[in-house]
Amino acid sequence: MSGEIDWAAFRALFPTLQHKAYLASGSYGLLATPVEAAMRRYLDDRLEKGVDWGGWGERQEAVRAAVAGLLNADPDEIAVTTSASAGINALASALDFSGPRNKVVVSNLEFPTGAQIWHAQAPRGAVVEHVPEAADGTVPLAHFERAIDERTRLVQITHVCYRNGARIDVEGVVKLAHARGAMVLLDAFQSAGAVDIDVAKLGVDFTVGGMLKYLLGTAGVAYLYVARRHIEPLTPTVSGWFAQADIAAMDIFANTPSPTARRFEAGTPPVPNCYAAEAGIGLIRRTGARAIEARIRALTGEAMDRLAAAGCTLATPRDDARRGPQVAIRSTDAAAMTERLAERGVVVSWREDKVRAMFHAYNDGGDIDALVEGLTANRDLLA
Repeated sequence: MSGEIDWAAFRALFPTLQHKAYLASGSYGLLATPVEAAMRRYLDDRLEKGVDWGGWGERQEAVRAAVAGLLNADPDEIAVTTSASAGINALASALDFSGPRNKVVVSNLEFPTGAQIWHAQAPRGAVVEHVPEAADGTVPLAHFERAIDERTRLVQITHVCYRNGARIDVEGVVKLAHARGAMVLLDAFQSAGAVDIDVAKLGVDFTVGGMLKYLLGTAGVAYLYVARRHIEPLTPTVSGWFAQADIAAMDIFANTPSPTARRFEAGTPPVPNCYAAEAGIGLIRRTGARAIEARIRALTGEAMDRLAAAGCTLATPRDDARRGPQVAIRSTDAAAMTERLAERGVVVSWREDKVRAMFHAYNDGGDIDALVEGLTANRDLLA
């Protein structure tokens, strides 16, 4: 579907696809053989060396560099964290809500943690305002325009909604927020690895995401991008020895934050997970984010057209520019439908009244066939 990439060879790197139609990458990406090998290499290193702080530090720095390359950022703008929540919490701890700019604007398409953390700042003076969806399940720019004002310190937006696969107009929100003196935090957990992302072009101030979904790594390792202009002015109170300017100083009498985005890290890095993350992101970058995005767009477009023709009601916008790698299908009992599909070897996920089919570049037409056949065989559960 894209260029000269051998997608069949790419698919062959994921053994699970030999017996499953796996369409749950937005829940947890499949394990590729290079990632499995990297995780085994960690165990081999442990057995052989016992301790290897130098090598483990290299793995962490390799992840930092890989994320920077993926997002078109500088490695000094990347913090390697244990979760997106850890990154958002570190950022929140660095923001001052005691003055007139104490408002955080949050879209109603956010993953729960992306709103809960900001509500947790209420004792520190933060006021959270939610931006509601339109009737079609998306959040138009006009809704943000009504919410963002001179009191807004930060706007949090999701790139692709985990519930319905809809995309937000990131550049539009950034332009609006910056014009009114606010910063923008982009949650790219449901897009990075499936959508080509250039943080410099988007103009976002911060970006968070993790490695367990479309980046093909594992849980327990994530990232926070902090635009260089914000690093020095922001000092997190959530901190630790790996956030210090000199990790080896072991200074217990002061907090001396790193001059880089490492100041948003905390304690010992997630060493085993860095092995997997390095391999997973490496696989994405070698294949090419643009090529992957184009293939996923073609797969999801074909799936949506076939599902609509088969009588399914879709909750995801059909417009390529307004959706990501997920196709959401309405169901009268999404949990039961998910179970029935699993019995047929079709792995999906669900949220609310929607079955979520979440595609990656390793999927193919046969997976679409299995999805359409499975859903139409259970029409009694289609909305």
